Amino acid sequence: MKDAHGVFSVQPTSSSGTVTDEEEVRFGIAVADLAAESDIAHLVYSSGASVGEKSTGVARVDAKACIEAHIRTLPVTATIVRPMIFMEMLARPGFGLDEGRFTFFLRPEQSMQLVAVEDIGKFVAAVFADKMRFGGKTLKIASDTVTGRDLEAIYSEAAGRPISYSRFPQEFLAANPNLRQLSASLDEGPLADHVDLNLMREINPEILSFRSWLAGSGRKALDEALRTAIG
Repeated sequence: MKDAHGVFSVQPTSSSGTVTDEEEVRFGIAVADLAAESDIAHLVYSSGASVGEKSTGVARVDAKACIEAHIRTLPVTATIVRPMIFMEMLARPGFGLDEGRFTFFLRPEQSMQLVAVEDIGKFVAAVFADKMRFGGKTLKIASDTVTGRDLEAIYSEAAGRPISYSRFPQEFLAANPNLRQLSASLDEGPLADHVDLNLMREINPEILSFRSWLAGSGRKALDEALRTAIG
């Protein structure tokens, strides 16, 4: 970090299978401590939109809350960004696209916000460029808003064939703690929040809609999900 102006801190999570939740916390705290010790002018930490004011009881979410809390105690100008649901998550195999359907957490008319991973870097670049505006702030970031019905239409258009949409059955969600927490967060928790997309475009004029992401950098992942069954 010597002679660096800023540090962008983002850690792997336990869902990647490469670290534990405890290791994520340790890594995030270590990067923040080093930034403060190195007199970095601006630290930007990439957290998660599921993080809120209260503990969720889900370790992978609360790990990020722990790192956020530590950063706020340090003598360093910091900005915390909380990306909404990654578009990349929706293009993974296993949601039924290979069978002509897409099953997710949303009710058909319910809306959620998404962000393309490649947009995160553009938001962060804008944050680094305006320390006076963003220093000390916590900012949720998003690129698009979609409903379950929107996903049905967008996937059908992108696949060139009908793709139906449905929500996971309630008994399926109830049997999986992580999925249950994500569903609850979309219903009435931090993921139910909607940021102002006009403000997002002001910060990053190049934000990607889900439709444009699928037509561009997300196309390869979509094609793989359309033909890959998870057994």
